[in-house]
Amino acid sequence: MHKLNIAILSYRSAQFGGGQGVYIRDISFALSLMGHNVDVISGPPYPDLHKKVNLIKLPGLNLFETFSFKDRLKKLFKKKNKNFNHYYEFISVLFGGFPEPQTFGDRANIYLSSNDSYDLIIDNQSVSYGMIDIQKRFPFIEIIHHPITFDYKFELASSKKIKYKLSRYRWYSFLKMQKKVAPLIKQIITPSESSKQGIVNEFNCLKKNINVINNGLDTNEFSPIDEIDINRNRLITTASADVPLKGLDYSLRALKMLKGEYPELHLVVIGSLKKGGHTQRLIRELELEQDVIFRSNITKEQIRDLYSTSSVAIVSSLYEGFGYPVIEAMSCEVPLIATNISSIPELTSEFATLIEPKNEEMIYESIKKIFSDYDKFKQIAINGRAHIIKNFNWAKITHEYEDVIYKTIKKFRDVNV
Repeated sequence: MHKLNIAILSYRSAQFGGGQGVYIRDISFALSLMGHNVDVISGPPYPDLHKKVNLIKLPGLNLFETFSFKDRLKKLFKKKNKNFNHYYEFISVLFGGFPEPQTFGDRANIYLSSNDSYDLIIDNQSVSYGMIDIQKRFPFIEIIHHPITFDYKFELASSKKIKYKLSRYRWYSFLKMQKKVAPLIKQIITPSESSKQGIVNEFNCLKKNINVINNGLDTNEFSPIDEIDINRNRLITTASADVPLKGLDYSLRALKMLKGEYPELHLVVIGSLKKGGHTQRLIRELELEQDVIFRSNITKEQIRDLYSTSSVAIVSSLYEGFGYPVIEAMSCEVPLIATNISSIPELTSEFATLIEPKNEEMIYESIKKIFSDYDKFKQIAINGRAHIIKNFNWAKITHEYEDVIYKTIKKFRDVNV
């Protein structure tokens, strides 16, 4: 099979901004290792890419870099060669919207209209109007990690305040666009069977247009460190504070229940704490200010070190389209407690303790059970790493991507001969 020129589009790709930044770095590098020429075309914040991958910056106004109206206005006025796209972006943000998927899609469409040397375009979850035009001119694959409608529904359910609900309605207004665009996309890749069913239900897409390919993991980067001692009093979780979807509240309440029996126990949260937000208030209410440590903007190596020194990992999510924290913890041989929802059972197989969501009692009981027979659960975790190496290595995943890529190119050429 011949090598390809591939463009991967990503409306934002912050290296420390969650799973999408990780995905962009990993999939672009994996495809480049197969001999393909890969460009990542990204809006800000930009990804940290491997040197084999070329970054093409496609900046908008980057208004979420600041929350000052004056600074945002300066960004608009300083922008050269302004067009409707820039004014729309500014006004949408001004009224509480998140226009980046749409505005980036428009910029990418314009860019590709004069840069047509690519054999394939892959878009990472913008599901924007621009992709409809791009799909007409190039073999095209849309990556949908999960329908963002789930995030919207969980956030609406998390509060009864009308002002909050209105703010969520404005923020997620881009979903109207995605619901229109997704059914028109001819080839979608998603990382789990759970996400596939969600895309069918939420976006009204045809099953035949969706391929399930798991995300991969560099198991050399995420590996246990033998020379580092495990801190038996350290629990670890990954969660964006004040994002209801991640279920952090239940891990915090479980920690409070455990403190009476394990007074030195503490929880490391890979994520950031929003000052004055719900999570900070809950931590104060539970009197856990000295027992919860947030770590954000850290490297993969630092994340690996935190996993390797932790006794138990917790994933208390209410929904996961894929769930990088699941396979990262398992790859580092940390005994894992995770909710039995959406994609998580697909990832863990029998190598984790699965619990019901929204249940701090089960987290509490599961941690006590692990502590009571730690060697047994550590061996399960060791076997879990072997499971991750076998099923989620990038070599395997990339071959599955290539199969879909070449079929997509062939279909496009057959139709456009």
